[in-house]
Amino acid sequence: MAIATVAAAAVTLFAVPLGLVLAQTYRDRELLRLQRDTVAATRAVDLTPGTGDPIELPPTRDRLAVYDRAGRRQAGTGPASADGMLRAALASGRLGARSGGGRLIAAVPLIVNERVVGAVRAARTDAAVAEDAHNAWLTLAALGTGLILAAALTAIGLGRRLARPLERLAVDARRLGDGEFTVRAHRAAIPELDAVAVALDNTAQRLDDLLARERAFSADASHQLRTPLAALRVELEGLQLRGQQSPELAAALQQVERLQTTVDTLLAVARDVPRTGQQADISAVLDDVEARWRGPLAAEGRPLHSVRHADRPTTTAGRGVVSEILDVLVANAHQHGAGAVTLTVRDLHRSLAVDVADEGLGFPGDPEHAFRRRTASRDGHGIGLALARSLAEAEGGRLTVGRAAPQPILTLLLPAPGP
Repeated sequence: MAIATVAAAAVTLFAVPLGLVLAQTYRDRELLRLQRDTVAATRAVDLTPGTGDPIELPPTRDRLAVYDRAGRRQAGTGPASADGMLRAALASGRLGARSGGGRLIAAVPLIVNERVVGAVRAARTDAAVAEDAHNAWLTLAALGTGLILAAALTAIGLGRRLARPLERLAVDARRLGDGEFTVRAHRAAIPELDAVAVALDNTAQRLDDLLARERAFSADASHQLRTPLAALRVELEGLQLRGQQSPELAAALQQVERLQTTVDTLLAVARDVPRTGQQADISAVLDDVEARWRGPLAAEGRPLHSVRHADRPTTTAGRGVVSEILDVLVANAHQHGAGAVTLTVRDLHRSLAVDVADEGLGFPGDPEHAFRRRTASRDGHGIGLALARSLAEAEGGRLTVGRAAPQPILTLLLPAPGP
């Protein structure tokens, strides 16, 4: 569009002056023709004084008039007395011509024995000049339109040539954003676009290297964490086999089991383990969460309630991940909240909502600060909520603040299985 506009402006700036020049050229040419025809006509005009013969005018398409030396019309059709152009021709003996009022007028002096004895005035319509000028304007308009169309087509072709590489780069960038770090951007033989492609390739390589290092660290962490956990579990089970059946020992074994499950869940999410198509029963997850937290909350005189507004609520998110998220949310209510803690399950047709509410003061200031990592030293919230949000997003869900304060509500949105 911009190129076509510039082309139109350039054509206009060139064509309009050229059209005016051509129109004036045609007018001057026709005036010269009129003067030439009038000079030829003067050869048949006899204005010799004292002859007494009537003045005869030659046949012509122009309107002729003959004037004597005093500027009086002697024959033909024209003004009764000479006008300025005729008087100038009579005085100087030179040809004159002008245009106006739709007519072309020429004045040619009559010279006898090297003396000006009169003048011939010729008038002609300027229809031929107007027609020539009109044709010239049409030709210029056609050429200008052709040039503008050519510029527009060139601009469209150039735009498509530039758009196709940009579209390919956009596709490559989306693939990179989706986690395909092995993607390599297409080249377009355009230096600027190729520079962008090289930058995308370098970014993809750096992200691939970073992801490889993180995966290697996850694998090492898995090995290093599982080995001492397994050893601790063996020691505790050994104590049980030796006849020690204290409640503390059973609780310790339960916590080791929970820690092992947490480690496996976090590592599975970090490694992006493929989904198996299984569905998690939210009611069963809530039962486990209630069993773990009812005692700690009751020890502080705080009840734990569960409200379920959905029949057989299920989600495509992993059961271990959902359990880990709810543990974080209940732990946050336990540590930073007050009063009763309520777990509510709601069916939102295409998703499930699990609300975790307490009766505390809520979040001070912007609640989003609580989801930023490394904020424990400022407002008391650690990385738990940030981790819970990351886990929810990894499973296709969301973790939001339903109500910030007072009596805050944290809402976990989980994808529901399709029909």
